[in-house]
Amino acid sequence: MTLLSSRPPRPVEPGLLSRALEVAGRLANDATDVITATAGRGAHPSTLDSPFDWVTDTDRILERHTRRVLTAEFPGIPVVGHEFGADHGADVAEYRWVVDSVDGTANYVAGVPWCAYSLALVDAAGPVVGVVADPYRAQIYAAARGRGARANGKPVHLTDRCVTAGSLVCTELARTGPWPGMGGFIERAAAAHAGVRVLGSAALSIAQVALGHAAAAVLHSYHEWDVAGSVAMAIEAGAVVLDKHGEDTALPTDGLLVAAPGVADEVLGWWQETAG
Repeated sequence: MTLLSSRPPRPVEPGLLSRALEVAGRLANDATDVITATAGRGAHPSTLDSPFDWVTDTDRILERHTRRVLTAEFPGIPVVGHEFGADHGADVAEYRWVVDSVDGTANYVAGVPWCAYSLALVDAAGPVVGVVADPYRAQIYAAARGRGARANGKPVHLTDRCVTAGSLVCTELARTGPWPGMGGFIERAAAAHAGVRVLGSAALSIAQVALGHAAAAVLHSYHEWDVAGSVAMAIEAGAVVLDKHGEDTALPTDGLLVAAPGVADEVLGWWQETAG
């Protein structure tokens, strides 16, 4: 049976944790105001390689605002963002901020109420602090290493489950469409009487596991800025985080499974069987 992470938590200076949580929470509230005020109302997408890989004025404005605040509050800690890339030295810094100002931009442009703002402070061991804004549900999810996870200030503790039958499993399309084996994975889940949902935001898919709404989330591929904030929440809530090979890694490089401990092995098996 898959166990919770046995990796000893890497200590972080308490003052940095507190300041990072406070500033990230403030930025998440700013993002909530902007996203809810503008979603589906005259956004101007610029298409990239995929017709659904959009960048909007809101993405850029929120990332610029985030970078300005973080640079002023945490000089010396580089920022890595979806829209403007990585600050110099981010790949070797002790800490880095990672931000996706609108995760689920296609939904945002269409006015579908399912997108998120994601911000995390990351070190070599994984997320240190993570904050995810779920604007349409007026929720701010926050977590810090060793301090637990909260939703609008209320503690979040994952209730484990031992079967997948009757539960939901979240996944997301790859950039170019269904990931290899995705159809088989959906069929395998259906055979176990579980439902698969593709909702359009990696950050919120993982958050659903931490909140107990979904049994697991499987991402065949992802960017760090999409998931680091919600992975912090999931770890602190008690979820298992694995790569496609079943290795216990906070931010895997080869796919990502976030699951309730009691069903992690089963869902991992579906993934491995169908994705080759």
